[in-house]
Amino acid sequence: MTDDPVSPEPVVAELSLAIGQLVRRLRTEANPNELTWSQLAVLARLDRTGPMTTADLARAEFVKPQSMGTTLADLEQAKLVQRKPHPTDGRQILFELTLHGTEARRQRTLAKREWLLAAMTKLDPAEQRTLVAAAALIKRLAES
Repeated sequence: MTDDPVSPEPVVAELSLAIGQLVRRLRTEANPNELTWSQLAVLARLDRTGPMTTADLARAEFVKPQSMGTTLADLEQAKLVQRKPHPTDGRQILFELTLHGTEARRQRTLAKREWLLAAMTKLDPAEQRTLVAAAALIKRLAES
């Protein structure tokens, strides 16, 4: 094995494809309710940040307020989010996860982890070590 620099050009397409396939597989394994990508993103954001207005969610997710309104209406109908009054501005409404929404997020996270754990156990020990090293590198790439 040499320490010669590797040209990243041929790796970029393969890495992008592999990460995309992994993300799609994780979504498939963890999305039994067939929620849309937008709905999943809103649930994740509300889980991370807490209650938000439609406008704040739209800005955070880079969509139009009308589109966010539709997404929130669907999530509300599915009883995954609920409205609550804004604590300081009576004209605004906040959306927050319901207990059902919180449990759906927890189940989704658990399903992703279980699938990935099962898939990783099919690798031999050397491949598992390589994957651990690759994960650290991919994280560094994402944070750069």
